[in-house]
Amino acid sequence: MYDVTTAKLFLLDMDGTFYLDDTLLPGALEFLALCRATGRQFAFLTNNSSKSKADYLAKLTRLGADVTEHDIFTSGDATLLYLAENGFSKDILLIGTPSLEAQFAAEGYTVRAAKPRAVVLGFDTTITYDKLRLLCDAVRAGLPYIATHPDYNCPVAGGFIPDIGAVIAFVKASTGRDPDAVIGKPNAYIARAAAHKYGVSLEDVCMVGDRLYTDIALGACGCGTALVLCGETTPEALAAGSVTPGVVCADLAALGRLL
Repeated sequence: MYDVTTAKLFLLDMDGTFYLDDTLLPGALEFLALCRATGRQFAFLTNNSSKSKADYLAKLTRLGADVTEHDIFTSGDATLLYLAENGFSKDILLIGTPSLEAQFAAEGYTVRAAKPRAVVLGFDTTITYDKLRLLCDAVRAGLPYIATHPDYNCPVAGGFIPDIGAVIAFVKASTGRDPDAVIGKPNAYIARAAAHKYGVSLEDVCMVGDRLYTDIALGACGCGTALVLCGETTPEALAAGSVTPGVVCADLAALGRLL
């Protein structure tokens, strides 16, 4: 079993790990306090690109978390880094929420360019059939196609809503193409980017989350993992799955008791 006491940085998923909708999950605030008391860093690492860091900060603050934007790293942030590092044009077709559009526009991107040079797909809770048509047309035309993350569902109170993975499947059914790059968990790019931002090595990182195929699968890049059973993954799904967490806990309260 993975020794969580060796972790210097805990990367915390949000949806289904720290909160569910507008309700904190057990031990959430106490875990942050414990990290601070024991000299460990924490940061919120979320695949959910439907909201910006400012949106997440407002929500976390409203729920009582004493955090700053520095403590939040999203798949939208990582996608912007990926585009910049790989020299992409600022003229793109972005399929995303108004919040994600504003984040990209603030970095100089034209998000609905007349002649886009690439297409970026985020988790768009405002998606329409017209957006789906534009997306499929751009992908079918052969433009570079980047997705912020791969999640199929987003946990909410009472169940799940379709996430970006469902749209990726829709696009593939129409065009025959998968994204050329998927940035978020479980892909190593977002883990390396987060480790670099917070000044630690991957071996000193523990990813804490509720999804086997994103949060826990991130362990393949060399970080530790802790699965919490208060979100998407059930004990039955864990037993049937092919991804093995470093440690399994009911929630952040239980994880804190291991430190």
